[in-house]
Amino acid sequence: MAAIFNLADIPLNPAPMKALVCDDDIACLRIIQKKLESENLIVFTAKDGEEGLRKLKEFDFDIVITDIHMPFHSGDELVSFIREKQKKATPIIMLSADGEEEIIALAFQQGVDAFIKKPVKPDDLIRTVRKVAKK
Repeated sequence: MAAIFNLADIPLNPAPMKALVCDDDIACLRIIQKKLESENLIVFTAKDGEEGLRKLKEFDFDIVITDIHMPFHSGDELVSFIREKQKKATPIIMLSADGEEEIIALAFQQGVDAFIKKPVKPDDLIRTVRKVAKK
């Protein structure tokens, strides 16, 4: 005898989010990577803006976390690429040790969804990821 299932009763497991993390501070990059992976995100990393740009061209991401100051291409340039060239609304979190109001305001004008001042606190990062991912 065949069982009858209502598809609404079967829980769907959404695909894990894919994140790109760009930072030339390798220690910070690894801390963020491990924290995101512990939350079941698939994490791609880039140690500079050039590698970040290459991965943005190659893959689609659900969220991007980038430092502002990096070799080759800055975080600002990555934001510009996502917003102006790709025309995507991908949530972007900007990181920087520089917390001047002008820099933060400029980041939001360029289209970032959140700004976190370094050093990054892993729990604050996860709260911010959850917040911007719901938008």
